[in-house]
Amino acid sequence: MTIDIINAKVPGYQGLQMLLVNQAGVIEQILPMETVFKRVPPSDLQIVDVAGDWVSLGGVDLQINGALGLAFPDLAAENAHLLGKICQFLWDVGVDGFLPTLVTTSVENIQRSLAVIADFISTAQLGSQILGVHLEGPFLNYQKRGAHPAEYLLPLTIDEVKRVLGDYADVVKVITLAPELDTTGEVIPYLSSLGITVSLGHSQATANQAQNAFALGATMVTHAFNAMPPLHHREPGLLGAAITHPHVMCGFIADGQHVSPIILQILLRATPGLFLVSDALAPLGLPDGVYPWDTRQIEVKQGTARLPDGTLSGTTLPLLVGVENLVKWGICDVETAIALATDAPRKAIGLPGIVQGQAANLLRWHWDQDTKELSWRRLLS
Repeated sequence: MTIDIINAKVPGYQGLQMLLVNQAGVIEQILPMETVFKRVPPSDLQIVDVAGDWVSLGGVDLQINGALGLAFPDLAAENAHLLGKICQFLWDVGVDGFLPTLVTTSVENIQRSLAVIADFISTAQLGSQILGVHLEGPFLNYQKRGAHPAEYLLPLTIDEVKRVLGDYADVVKVITLAPELDTTGEVIPYLSSLGITVSLGHSQATANQAQNAFALGATMVTHAFNAMPPLHHREPGLLGAAITHPHVMCGFIADGQHVSPIILQILLRATPGLFLVSDALAPLGLPDGVYPWDTRQIEVKQGTARLPDGTLSGTTLPLLVGVENLVKWGICDVETAIALATDAPRKAIGLPGIVQGQAANLLRWHWDQDTKELSWRRLLS
């Protein structure tokens, strides 16, 4: 079936657009509604009028630690079948692709999880697509480890990096590290040479140390404001260096707990180089309660997870809730909020946004002027 989606607002495009989707389910063209062109209408043409609603690609989540009760560092042969269920669940909550995130754990656990994910990727996937793995650790600053277990932190050397990656460097898409731990300046260029995006986080880096890391090839920052020094008028630190760098993108969490909405408003005014992440933990998709987390427990209340001592460990809210929150809080307009979860994460890892040639896995977003609420649904499913 050939489909013309008309009267659509599309992030990054001016005015109302029409999206022409071919029989293969691929976006063939995106054209302004006033465009006049000659075409013999296909016999199977279907017109979908979205009446001024927004149309976007699905979300991409670059930092998600698990779902449906499974933490990705706990992956093994006996629970590998859950990956398929997680992919379908994430598809159902509007996520087209994601990076299963492995937080700091033993090298053995990392290797086992990478092996399971590599095997899964090699087969045909239904639902949300695994785009690679995000290693959040184990090369983190002890003082900014947050909820990461100290006993598994490792020194940042090429030898240790090789030991962690093993035979699975091609599966790893992003690695979060503290750049101040590398005294040689060799690790970031080495990781970049493997095609791995280097993200700075869980770090005490000064602005100068961060700038040096960016010059060496780091291009991202993990969960802005969390697990790093705060912005200070005399010591801008890692985040200050990132915000003012034209080619660095910062992930952030919009659950209302990790970062104050007021601070997020400042961040959004300061730089366009941002993208949303969920940072969701294994109880994503499950009700509030107490759940195992490595050898510890976390308690989830209203979508926020904490260790018994109160340490914030993550959230259980899906990615697109962050979009809804940004609009609800009045922090940014609808177009910006949608792009932060759809186009921006793709840009951060070198993927195209909503352009000709993309699969038409589209979301339709509706802003209700009366209730002041943003809602979405899959458009062509």
